[in-house]
This record gives sequence, structure tokens and C-alpha cells, in this order.
Amino acid sequence: MNVAVLGAGAWGTALAAVLTEHHAVRLWARDPRQAADMAARRENRTYLPGQVLPQALAVSADLAGVCAGADLYILATPSAALRSVLQQLAQGPGLKPLVWVCKGFEPASGLLPHEVVVQTLNAAVPRAVLSGPSFAQEVAAGLPTALTLAGDDAAYLAHLASVLHSERLRLYTSTDVIGVEVGGALKNVMAIAAGISDGLGLGHNARAALLTRALAEMARLGRAMGGRQETFMGLTGMGDLILTATGDLSRNRQVGLALAQGRSLAEVLEGLGHVAEGVHSVREARALGQRLKVELPITAAVYEILYEGASPAEEVQQLMRRELKAEEPEG
Repeated sequence: MNVAVLGAGAWGTALAAVLTEHHAVRLWARDPRQAADMAARRENRTYLPGQVLPQALAVSADLAGVCAGADLYILATPSAALRSVLQQLAQGPGLKPLVWVCKGFEPASGLLPHEVVVQTLNAAVPRAVLSGPSFAQEVAAGLPTALTLAGDDAAYLAHLASVLHSERLRLYTSTDVIGVEVGGALKNVMAIAAGISDGLGLGHNARAALLTRALAEMARLGRAMGGRQETFMGLTGMGDLILTATGDLSRNRQVGLALAQGRSLAEVLEGLGHVAEGVHSVREARALGQRLKVELPITAAVYEILYEGASPAEEVQQLMRRELKAEEPEG
């Protein structure tokens, strides 16, 4: 299969590298200088340093050239850039089946990625979201990873999963697009909260409690938006939450750890050098919770810390002071 991966961040580069083992893959980088450097050095020094790119992987800043002859588009842009890339594709000679891998809400609109796709593309082409617990560095290094492909067409999902599956990449399928995307967006917010908890030295007991309640909160919003409860017990809910909230490679966890040390959000983001989707997703998730009348106490606490200057320690105390209740799956 001829695959065009659009977006040369860490995740796009890692996916392109692993798929090159069985497919003809071209990788699009928006910045011509980055594309030239990657092509010459066989390394993404900005987003995936230390990982040697396969010689067969073509890298270019020419979007039309990368897409020419492709059988599948994989959109690996941040959520904020998804719409603009889709608009460029829509102006091309003909759309191909597409998969997007971004996790989060579109800034300002609060739309999930599949809603942006529906709004932007008039043509009815097979489409799916690919999500799940996956650090780009480990994927690029060839370590085993399991992900979920979600879409409306079960037969197409089964076909695509069989095509993209490999010894290093195991794919499951789901028809719960909303649940998969909500899990991918909110787990980043919860990873910031986990980083704050660990950064404050609150211990493993507190982290376990936080992640359990975080999962309930994710599922509560997901169900209110039309997702299914069982999706949050799988790879794109519990699996992604565990990885992102506890793994040291997590950018969102790093944000929380730094905030707990008293650093400002501006300082944290300047030093990070990568997109931490949870920083943006928390605003949209909070607004959605208010609009849908869904209680999201952890999300609200992270928002207060990030954007209202609240003390991390005080927000933890506020969570502990909440009214006592029975533990229910609904939260």
C-alpha cells in the first residue's frame, strides 16, 4: 500500500517509520528546512532525536507530491492544525481513505476530530481514527504497541486493520468514534493532574485514587456526548490513561510535574518544545462539561491551576473536601 503520512512530529514520524517495513511510505513535513534535514540526516532531530529513519522512507515538504498516488492518508497533525490540512486535501484532485491520529478538541470550536473531518470534507471517503497507548519513541524503536481503529464502517475497519497490522503494531477495531476520541482527549488532562500529584509527593495511594476517579470522569463526559461506557475500559480509555499518567515520556505528565514545582505555565511550555494537548483540551473539556451539565472536578481543578493561577496544593485539598458519596461507575 502507498501511504502518505501528513505531519512530521514525533508520532507522525514514528508511524511512518514503522509502516515503512511493509508499505511504501512518504512523510510530509510542513517546514522545508526540517524536511531537508530529515532526508539528509535520516533523523528527526527536533521531535524524535536518536531514532534512525529507514532509508526507504521518503520525506518532503511538497504536500501534493507526498499525496500523489497514495492509497491512504494518515493525518498526524496536532488537533489545531487538522482543519487546515483537510482543507488543502479537499482542494486536491481526489480524496483517498484517511486516518487521523490527533488527540484533543479543536481549539475554540471544541469539536472532536471526527466532527472537524465531517465539517471540512464533502466527499464520502472511508475514514477512521487511530488512537491508544503509544509513546512515539517506543513505536519508532520497534517495541510492541496495541492501538484501536475506530470508524463507522466495520467492514472497512477490519480490512484496514489487517493491512496495517504487523509484528510490532497490533490493531483492534471499534465503531465508537466518540468514545475513542473523548478518551484520547481527556487522558491528557488527567495526565497533567497525575503529574501534579506526583510532583507534590502525594504518593502512590493518591495516584491510584486519582486515576480511578479520572477514568470515571472521562467515561461520564464520553457517555454524555454519545460514547459507550465499555470503550473507556479499553485501550483508548484505561490503557491510554495509565500510560500517559504514569510514563516519564509523557509530555502532559511533565507539565504537571513542573507545575507542582512552582513553575509558571509559560515557563513549562517554553521548555517543553512539543505540543502538550492536555493544556488546550482542558479548556474545551471544561466548557463541554458546563454545557452538558456533567460534573468534571479533576478537569476543573487542572483548569484552575493552568489558567486561573490556583495553587496545586490547594486544588488537591479542594478535591479531598468534596461532598462524600457512594462510589458509582457514573462517578
